[in-house]
Amino acid sequence: MPPAESPVEDTVPKVSGQSENAGDNQLAVGEDLDFQRRWWRFETFIWSVFLLILIADVLGAFGRGWLAKAKRATPDQALTLDYERIERASTPSIMTLTFGPAAIHNGHIQLYISDTLVKPLGAQRISPQPQVSAVGNGGITYTFAATQAPATVQIALEPSFPGSHPFHIALPNEPAINATIFVVP
Repeated sequence: MPPAESPVEDTVPKVSGQSENAGDNQLAVGEDLDFQRRWWRFETFIWSVFLLILIADVLGAFGRGWLAKAKRATPDQALTLDYERIERASTPSIMTLTFGPAAIHNGHIQLYISDTLVKPLGAQRISPQPQVSAVGNGGITYTFAATQAPATVQIALEPSFPGSHPFHIALPNEPAINATIFVVP
């Protein structure tokens, strides 16, 4: 291999020693401004991602916040559903159903809830307790005593596993309210 015609130059800046005996001793300080600028851009990007995650959490994107809350209703407001569309696994929550005057027939309210709400979302209790519960048609039909509107029923949920859980709730002869609860770990 022929000898190099010109010496290879080192682009890393060097600092000379300050002592009398330093002579030609030089120390490479290892500064690479191009790399440093790329690293600063990377750090800025990562901090921006962390900030967005923090803001999303505060707003409720991971449960218990403004983004997590949802409200649905039938067209005639006979049934209004307040729930958390984003929940955390093994964390209790309350789903509130409010019934308008059109929901009360002969002093009773009948409410159909799909099995997909009862089983995977862990319906723990219903308050007030229904007078009658009937199983069938892929869900449970509850009958509550009611004298005047607005009447309210609360269902305590505690989802056991993460995922997307669609469900529907309906009154007799009314369109169903279809909703989905997304459970995060």
